[in-house]
Order: sequence, then C-alpha cells, then structure tokens
Amino acid sequence: MLPGHRVDCTMSAGEIVKRVWAITGGKGQLGRSLAALLEARQVSFQAWDLEDFDISDAAQVNGRLSAWAQQVSDELSSDQTGACETVLINTAAFTQVDLCESERETATRVNEQAPQFLAAACAKNGIRMVQISTDYVFDGRAQVPYEVDSETNPLSHYGASKLAGEGPVLAAGGLVVRTSWLCGPGRNFIEAILEQAAKRHSGEVEGPLRVVEDQRGCPTYAVDLAEGVVDLVEADARGVVHLTNSGNATWWEFARAILDSAGYGDLEMEAIATKSLSLPAPRPAYSVLSCARATQLGVTMRPWQDALTAYLEKQGKK
Repeated sequence: MLPGHRVDCTMSAGEIVKRVWAITGGKGQLGRSLAALLEARQVSFQAWDLEDFDISDAAQVNGRLSAWAQQVSDELSSDQTGACETVLINTAAFTQVDLCESERETATRVNEQAPQFLAAACAKNGIRMVQISTDYVFDGRAQVPYEVDSETNPLSHYGASKLAGEGPVLAAGGLVVRTSWLCGPGRNFIEAILEQAAKRHSGEVEGPLRVVEDQRGCPTYAVDLAEGVVDLVEADARGVVHLTNSGNATWWEFARAILDSAGYGDLEMEAIATKSLSLPAPRPAYSVLSCARATQLGVTMRPWQDALTAYLEKQGKK
C-alpha cells in the first residue's frame, strides 16, 4: 500500500464539499502524478497498486472499497460540517498494446472486467468513480479531432478492452477521461528517445534515429493530466471527457522536439512508416482528441511543447 494522508478533506469553491480520494494504479505514470499532486495540496488520499490490490478480483474489490468507504465515514463522523464525497480514480490498465494481442485474457481482465467490478463496488458504497481511457477506442480514419460522441471503432484488443471498460462506469454515473500519448514519471516515450540519443552520441549505436511519422496524436504530460482530472471532478463532470495537452504532432515531430530541446539538435532522424515495424497491434493513424467539452467545463491544458519543456526541466535534462 502506498502512503497517503489522514483524512482532512478539502472544500471546493462556492460550496462545502469534502472530498477524499483513492487511486488505483498508484505506481503508474498518472497514478504517481496524482499522488504527488494531492500530497502537495495536503489533500486526503489513498493509493493502491496492482501488487497489493487485484482490481480484477470482484470479491477483493468489494471488500477493499467497502472497508475504505467505512474508514472514511468513521474518521469523518466527528466533523460533519458539510457533505463528503469519496472519489476513486482508476488509472490501472494493461497498456502494452502489442502484448494485449497475445495476452488477451489478461487485457480483458484488467481493462474490461476490473472497471466493471470497481464501478459496481463504487455504486454500492456511494463512491464517485473516474475511469481513465484512451484514444485507441477510435480507428484513426478521421481527419478532424474526435469529439466525445464520435463513433468508436477500436483496431486493437487494447482499444477494444478499454472501450468495454468505459460502459459500466458511464452506466453508474461516473466520469470517463480519454487521453493519449501519456508521458510522466517512469518509462515513457521521452525517456526512450533520450536513451537512444545518448547511445548514438556515445558511439554505442550508429545510424539515424528511426521514428514513425504516419501516426498523429496529442502528447500529454501526466503531471498536467493529473491536475486536469482533479479539476474535472471538482467541476462535477460526468460522462465522457477528452483531456490532453493542446496541439498535436506525429511521433517523428514529437521526437524531433525532444531532441532539439534536450541538446541533441544535431542528431539525424529518419522518418519511417508504421507498417515497416510489423507490429502485432494496429495503431490509429490519426487519434487527435477534441477537448471542447473539457474547455466548456473550464478545464484546459497548456500546449504539449510547453509541457515537454516542463518535463525536461523537472528531470534536469534541459
């Protein structure tokens, strides 16, 4: 179990609403960013990871969330100055897109069944649920950004399992936040590009850095997404909301910006087609998400270029 805080709830502007938060997938990029944000705000939260909480086990989910909800209720019983809301943000997922094709049972269990169990337990215990989803629910054949009500048509089992996981949360009145191209604490695209750049500068690897140029999406900084998700909850958002850093790029353009910003501007790059990689799972060629609904709710995120700068500065790489 990851560390949290004792219960000392927050209040939202204009109303007295106490919120206590729980995070599943607490060791992932978004989970860690959410925990850091809530820690900095001195907000009460509980974070679990798959190692200590199997969210694909219905009995364990019911027991754990019932116990947590009761604990919150007990700790607040002496301070009933306003309404209290418990919020669960499920960031846990099997995100290795290609492995999802060969390990379909695991992908289904984590991405589809677990949200169903969590949504049922949340409804039973009066907990508000937020499910993090993906741009891979779309087929990428569009030429304009996907709206929240655009037709879904996932190309991969990863996308299909994530889409199936949205339904139970929406049926229970929860919030589904679709995002894309996430980069945050831990292993991510930025770190992979910098690692390859360093190997070429040291002479360990020769030749240009080969990066896909026929996929376009929205790079998203996990730190920004964490703040945006919390803001959406505080805005009482329900249903589906798309949330990414603003702007879009191809993987090649994103990689070029990473190299130029991190002092590798002289490194040669080669643009390649996705099909040349012979990957097991098909990718959407265009998965730019429209964040219009988030904007209507008062939640916006800075351009991905500014977020990249912030990431590199935080990591001491700029």
